[in-house]
Amino acid sequence: MPTDHALQRAYDALAAGYEANRGLFDMQPVLDDVFALLPAQSGALLDLGCGAGEPVAKAFIERGWDVTGVDFCASMLALAAREVPAMQTILADMREVAFAAGQFDAVTAIYSLFHVPCAEHPALFERIHDWLRQGGRLLFTYATAEYTGAERFDGWKPFMGQRLFYSHTTPQALREQLQAAGLRPEQVTLREIGGERFLWVTARRD
Repeated sequence: MPTDHALQRAYDALAAGYEANRGLFDMQPVLDDVFALLPAQSGALLDLGCGAGEPVAKAFIERGWDVTGVDFCASMLALAAREVPAMQTILADMREVAFAAGQFDAVTAIYSLFHVPCAEHPALFERIHDWLRQGGRLLFTYATAEYTGAERFDGWKPFMGQRLFYSHTTPQALREQLQAAGLRPEQVTLREIGGERFLWVTARRD
């Protein structure tokens, strides 16, 4: 998409201010809810748009999980190598990576999926379904009118001094996309974290 280079530049700039902003978003309650759904034993996580690896990848690794992180921003992955060295990282667009079927017990896309045009979400959900093992979970954040001001949105919004691309359809259409891909929505909760309100969605591959 034409926004790729602009997004990469924005995240390069955000990476430079990482230390000052790392404590703004407390996701522990969300992670606690997800871990309650997952098997007690360790597993394999794919973190799409992993950024610097905190807190998501780090939380999984601390519980004994193997984590593969994908991000298109080299500056963020450089931070991940420092902050979460146990995470295997791949420099790539989440729409272009390929993995074996049934390779992961969980997939996360935190503050990342909504930067991909929503017209491309159905195909990505289908691929995530294939990568998940039976009973595996997908956790992701999704933008809504509470954040963008529109029921459907494709455009740019300011974030920490940068302009980022956001894209979403309606929550009902999102549910339909997940179900069409074989992912059953379990939790769809509007949460405010760090002054931002997004949907936090957990879906299961049955």
